[in-house]
Amino acid sequence: MEPRGLELPSEVHPTVEDPRVERARYWRFSGLPDTELLTARFVTTTFTRHTHPTYTIGMITAGIEEYTHPRGRSRVGPGGLAVVGPGEVHTGHAGIPEGWGYRVFYPAPEVVEGIGRELGMRGTPGFTESGIDAPEVARVLVRAHMAAERGERLTASSLTRQGIAMLLRSHGRERAAEGGGHTARPEVLRVRELLAERLVDPPTLEELAAHTGIGAFALSRAFRSAYGLPPHAYLNQLRVDRARSLLIQGRRAGEVAVEVGFADQPHLNRHFRRHLGVPPVAYQRALRAS
Repeated sequence: MEPRGLELPSEVHPTVEDPRVERARYWRFSGLPDTELLTARFVTTTFTRHTHPTYTIGMITAGIEEYTHPRGRSRVGPGGLAVVGPGEVHTGHAGIPEGWGYRVFYPAPEVVEGIGRELGMRGTPGFTESGIDAPEVARVLVRAHMAAERGERLTASSLTRQGIAMLLRSHGRERAAEGGGHTARPEVLRVRELLAERLVDPPTLEELAAHTGIGAFALSRAFRSAYGLPPHAYLNQLRVDRARSLLIQGRRAGEVAVEVGFADQPHLNRHFRRHLGVPPVAYQRALRAS
């Protein structure tokens, strides 16, 4: 999707700055419970295949983001939205040399489900596509994001709800039981449980295969089919998710790295940046400050 010249609020247009400079800030706002927010500009950052336990609703405000997702590949510019559901494996990188800027909401599934129920939807809503060209929805959600940044509780909460409702009306669908744990065979479910239980000392693939009675290659294929990632990558996803929770609690990054199974803090740093685009200490400081 190429840029469409969307006229966003004046605060969104980039100021005079070095286009090679990257910046990113994750934060929370009391007016939007169970939701993380991100304001960022990325140029060289590349996100590995990863997931979020939340929805990802990103409004592209400059440049182009390109990313893969379960339904293929999307290329989104200003006026477009990059939308990914909970647990959906996706990537992310710049679609042009100048990179991309965006504002992102990460609402918990319960937040979007609640709005969906008010619209008559059942269960956890899904979307008909991932890269969505919806300038009016983008305008509303960018205004909501900026209101949250200014601390305007009523405006931010009202516009966020309005924007998500607009998005569900135009591109929402009732998601059938699909992917993830809903269709995974029992042996694969057990492997996922073992990985969650043994973050620090995970079994080898051969040990997992012996435990489940499935050949190693067959097990790896079945696991990837169910969860979008092979066991070793899924383990790193679990470690990063657990590290996020511990960092928010105020734990030191070096202690967190060892507790979740990484060799040391630099090892945690590498994986954290590949998943979230920022180092763990910066993530912790920003969220705790907000």
